[in-house]
Amino acid sequence: MLPPLCPRCGRPQASGIVCADCRRRQTPIDGIRSPFRFEDAVRKAIHELKYRNLKAISPSLSDLLANYVRVNPVPGEALIYVPLHQRRLRERGYNQSGLLARELGKHIDMPVIEDCLVRVNQTQPQVRAADLEQRRRNVAGAFVCQDERASGKRIILVDDVCTSGATLESCAAALKDRGAISVWGLTLAREIRN
Repeated sequence: MLPPLCPRCGRPQASGIVCADCRRRQTPIDGIRSPFRFEDAVRKAIHELKYRNLKAISPSLSDLLANYVRVNPVPGEALIYVPLHQRRLRERGYNQSGLLARELGKHIDMPVIEDCLVRVNQTQPQVRAADLEQRRRNVAGAFVCQDERASGKRIILVDDVCTSGATLESCAAALKDRGAISVWGLTLAREIRN
């Protein structure tokens, strides 16, 4: 998405300063960036990747992420992707965010730290949550960083879509609990609700 944006949450913000929502509350995520709105062709591409087993599209989608990051740098020295719960991973057979992160790492020459962030609670899909507060409760404590590989590092957390930011915030909390210096969310698309 093109500026002006809130420098923290990355939502469109006419003034380009921190939005009222971000001023009201502190979150563990340092910022969120997304090159596209979750609509039209981007929405269809993400759904094909996520729900229709079209893994072959992940290099092209990651290339779009890489082009965005080259023009709009996100502070980081390692990539970590939002993990799926083991049960959902078995059902789907792959983690779409992992595919995006691995391809992005190749494009921008940045290492991907695998399997240090894990989802310990199987939660209902965030898309089913009624509101922002329910989304936050749904993923609170759902993630654990199980080792020290993120410690002392600036992490870029990769996911396919950001709706409310609750999942990214919960992951960021787990990473910072294990010593990550900063955690920025990078998603292919952002859902904008009025």
